Formats: sequence, structure tokens, C-alpha cells
Amino acid sequence: MELTDYIYGISIDVSSIPDYWINARLNTAFKGHASIWYTEMKEIYGRRSWPWWKSQIIQTYSNGIWIWQTTMSFENDKYSVDKDPYEWCLRQY
Repeated sequence: MELTDYIYGISIDVSSIPDYWINARLNTAFKGHASIWYTEMKEIYGRRSWPWWKSQIIQTYSNGIWIWQTTMSFENDKYSVDKDPYEWCLRQY
């Protein structure tokens, strides 16, 4: 399950899911830089409610700069026959 699917599912049915269950799943839902960000935020702010976490995620990852950087990264990542296809395929996931 993708993080976006997870967040969307929680947003729909948030009333019946306890915060501790949502927060426990966030540990494994984030990957790479987002995982480091989540761990640092958790160390700084401790236990918080799902609405607080959702707000932080939106603040951090839904701004114009992040969207632009992600778009540029995707646009610049072209497959080249001169390079190893295995490496390129791994970056697509």
C-alpha cells in the first residue's frame, strides 16, 4: 500500500481508527527521506494525534517547491541505452 493510499483511507474513516494505530503504521509507511523526517519529528514532538501528523505531512510535502523538485527530478530521469537499465528501473519504484 502506498503512503498516499494509506492517508486517503484514514481520512475517509478516521472516526473509527484510533490514533495509536494510525501512528504505528506511519513508522513503516514512510520511505527514504520521509522516513528520516518522520523519525526526527517524532523525537522532537513525541506522540501526536492523526490530525496533527496529517497537517505536518501536508505542510512539508504539499508545497510548490517540493512538487516542482519532484516534477523536475522525474522529467530529468530519462532512460539512456548507454547506461545500465537495471539502475534506471530501480529508481522508478
